[in-house]
Amino acid sequence: MGNIILLAILGVVFYWIFKSYAKYTDYSKEAFKNFSVSKESIQNSDLGLFVALVAKVAKADGKVDALEAELVGIMFDDISALFPEPHRTKDILKEIFNEQKDISGNTQDIARKLSHSIKRDKAKQHHFMGFLIQLSFVDGEVSKSEESVLASIAEALEFDPKVYHAIFEQFEKMMHNITPKANIADAYKLLGVNESDDMDVIKKAYRKLVREYHPDIIKSQGKDDAYMQEATAKTQEINQAYEMIKSHRK
Repeated sequence: MGNIILLAILGVVFYWIFKSYAKYTDYSKEAFKNFSVSKESIQNSDLGLFVALVAKVAKADGKVDALEAELVGIMFDDISALFPEPHRTKDILKEIFNEQKDISGNTQDIARKLSHSIKRDKAKQHHFMGFLIQLSFVDGEVSKSEESVLASIAEALEFDPKVYHAIFEQFEKMMHNITPKANIADAYKLLGVNESDDMDVIKKAYRKLVREYHPDIIKSQGKDDAYMQEATAKTQEINQAYEMIKSHRK
């Protein structure tokens, strides 16, 4: 009976979060058309604070791996495209990321600033927290240090613990259901390349697919968790195939 009641409560929580979430499309070119681009203005904006938190999650296990770096680079493109000076904005976002990934002890302060900036909007909380959880799963496993950083951010954002654990468990189940390619031929097929292609061609195909299927912080506005899980699963499948090919060629 207790489990049934808990599921019912979670169902109501998700309903109201997604109902407001679907209306949330604040991050657009129109919203930023009068934005004055500077390092200070960007690092204090919602998206600048979010990039700082992405750096904390990406470096939580001591390194930013190749797929995480690829996805973060694409994220810089997605976010900077919204601003009046995209090239300058992208350079500033990179600077914020590189600074924050090597600073310890300020994660909760940044998360609290983000919470204040978005006025504790539950839809935006869900958007940002869901993406950070998604990023932690994209390389196939979540380390204890990543879990600790995520929990710390969720607490500072005042994110509903029940919803946090529900999202986390959904991603865990999804990752368990991803089956690695059985053989090298399947890996080549997934990337759309031939065994005779050199690694430069294969790497370009890999990056193109990652860009096509990557989890997108901007385009995911208004989408539900199923969209995020599908993007993460596909990205992980692409990465597994690429890693299989690289190992096979050593």
